[in-house]
Amino acid sequence: MRIDLLLKYLCLVKSRSIAKSLCENGAIRIGVRRARPSSAVREGDRLTLELRGGSLLIEVLEIPKKQLSRSAAPQYYQRIEWTPRSTMDEEFWEEDR
Repeated sequence: MRIDLLLKYLCLVKSRSIAKSLCENGAIRIGVRRARPSSAVREGDRLTLELRGGSLLIEVLEIPKKQLSRSAAPQYYQRIEWTPRSTMDEEFWEEDR
């Protein structure tokens, strides 16, 4: 399934156009490679989303066939790590010294 559609189906973004924009700006990765909006995602893939509030790492457990409700969506992926933006900024400045 296309990553822009998957992110919408999993309620991780509000619209497919936002997912497309995130991909085009390099904010979405599949494993270690930058994702294009049309990049295919499979079960077991790890996705990194660089969002406004921080960085989210998830593993896709199952590919949904249609749009999910907010309550059902988390059953299709596992949240592995959430790094808030403030922590990421502190690490950046410590590395810069």
